[in-house]
Amino acid sequence: MAALGGILPMPAPANAYTPPTDPIVVIGEQFLAPYPVELKIQQKVFTLAENNFDVTDVNGSLIFKVKGKLFSIRDRRVLLDAAGNPLVSLQQKILTVHRRWQVFRGESNSSIDLLFSVKKSSFLQLKTTLDVFLASNTSESVPDFRIKGGWHESGCTIYAGETVIAQMHRKHSLQTVVFDRDNFGVTACPNVDFAFIVTLVVILDEINADRSGED
Repeated sequence: MAALGGILPMPAPANAYTPPTDPIVVIGEQFLAPYPVELKIQQKVFTLAENNFDVTDVNGSLIFKVKGKLFSIRDRRVLLDAAGNPLVSLQQKILTVHRRWQVFRGESNSSIDLLFSVKKSSFLQLKTTLDVFLASNTSESVPDFRIKGGWHESGCTIYAGETVIAQMHRKHSLQTVVFDRDNFGVTACPNVDFAFIVTLVVILDEINADRSGED
């Protein structure tokens, strides 16, 4: 799969994890690292658009930005690299029971640029479970990846089959309490596309916000 975007700063390594057998590339090969990648996803305050995030590594270096689209008829977000180049667009498909989100290359919303889609595995859930289907998986009989949330949605684990490829947990600070903003810590295993992981966490947050009536 062709890489998206230009040269990006590589995040600093996190603690040791067992890497998947084969590299997992969904958005681009340049988002692979031979070590675990730990990222912080922090919702920005005082912005006009909803749900803008900065994504930084453990040293505080900016890796990605997530921006909402103002005056959009449907929920739409764009993941950008540190230089502001659009990597993928996240768009909620309207009038779907399972809260389906679709992710496209760049700022496209054309079906030929569809990379993957994410939806709730069932309509009624005590704990959020999301199924992730690559665009090539047209039958959608078995998900390519699965996201399983924890109690009170304080964290989640992302799987490829039975293999853990990333984990997320909520972080709390004075800013998150005062401004009611989201703040996540994410660890992607070695050789896992960390741009893909960030995109999944943002979609998970959107779906949970919908469920709790925050959107």
